Amino acid sequence: MDHFLYRDGALFAEDVPVAEIAKAVGTPFYVYSTATLLRHYRLFDEALEGVDHTVCYAMKAASNQAILRTLAQAGAGMDVVSGGEYLRAKAAGVPGDRIVFSGVGKTADEIRLALEGGVRQFNVESEPEMEVLSAVATELGQTAPITVRINPDVDARTHAKIATGKSENKFGIPISRAREVYAHAARLPGLEVVGIDVHIGSQLTELEPFEQAYTKVAELTEILRGDGHDIRRLDLGGGLGIPYVRDNLAPPLPLDYGAMVKRVLGHLGCEIEIEPGRLIAGNAGLLVSEVIYVKSGEGRDFLILDAAMNDLIRPAMYEAWHDIVPVTEPDPGEVRAVYDIVGPVCETGDTFARARAMPPVAAGDLVAFRSAGAYGAVMSSEYNSRPLIPEVLVKGDQFAVIRRRPTFDEMINRDTIPEWL
Repeated sequence: MDHFLYRDGALFAEDVPVAEIAKAVGTPFYVYSTATLLRHYRLFDEALEGVDHTVCYAMKAASNQAILRTLAQAGAGMDVVSGGEYLRAKAAGVPGDRIVFSGVGKTADEIRLALEGGVRQFNVESEPEMEVLSAVATELGQTAPITVRINPDVDARTHAKIATGKSENKFGIPISRAREVYAHAARLPGLEVVGIDVHIGSQLTELEPFEQAYTKVAELTEILRGDGHDIRRLDLGGGLGIPYVRDNLAPPLPLDYGAMVKRVLGHLGCEIEIEPGRLIAGNAGLLVSEVIYVKSGEGRDFLILDAAMNDLIRPAMYEAWHDIVPVTEPDPGEVRAVYDIVGPVCETGDTFARARAMPPVAAGDLVAFRSAGAYGAVMSSEYNSRPLIPEVLVKGDQFAVIRRRPTFDEMINRDTIPEWL
């Protein structure tokens, strides 16, 4: 569910007409719904009710400070994967003891930053990283709480580029080596083993892969406890998918996920951490764009938009589907036409949809990409010297620009010309 609905023939973001935002900030832009962000966070929190748990929002999905602060004030922790994300979380008011530091390539400087600023735990991905973390923590006279990310060799049944739990993926350590790696961690100074970490992928639409992975984690917990490790925290990652296509084949609900977690892991008495990102932010955002041209081609017609692949890379990178709807509500009886929906960037890959049936639209009309709140703005770029587009947050009948569009002068003036030129 989201809070982007038609009223009296116009698409609204909560209680604000989307066309009103477009008039104020120009197109293209992202708009997020506070009510949807909070609803989805609370669904996860309620799904784990009765179990000691922490919901850490995976801020790589959408990391504007206004979004982070909205969720942090509701009780969310943060899952970060870089020093920059750590500093964003802190700037948004998230205390260090609510921040989990994940990521396969943490540098010594990033580790030092988090230790000095406070951190809930490091999710360690390798033995070399463990040794660097030990050295930095010892140098600072601190003890770093760690989990070790286990690769359970489970097929997440998702897109290959966002699967992370198979043996050939770069993440974590093989579960077959867990006992020796945990033994090594216990010998290193400056480290405190507090739990196990696992994350098998993103946009999972079935519970079975999760259950396979978590069953292995449960077995490993008992083994490691038998070896003398105080395993008291299980970080289960995120990955639960969202319904990009509005049909009857929706992914499992957080409530179903929570019930499965309790059934598989509840007997262990561990604190449960989860790190949802897409399911919190995905359906909380729209990308709004204007039609520049309707173009007739050889055997196909095109809708050319002012948004492009640099603004929303997911279709080009993952062949991802986004529902694209007019901002003015179409008449259900209107005859639809088939278009390739494209942007203005000089790449054939700058294509959002092929052979998509659309209600009648014309140059100057606004369209909205649904389910664009996750991995949209955060993955955007200035390719073709196109400015990063604004982000807008709506709360009830209010809206605010939370990242403005830079001017061309601001973009160009970031360049530095060498003296010899």
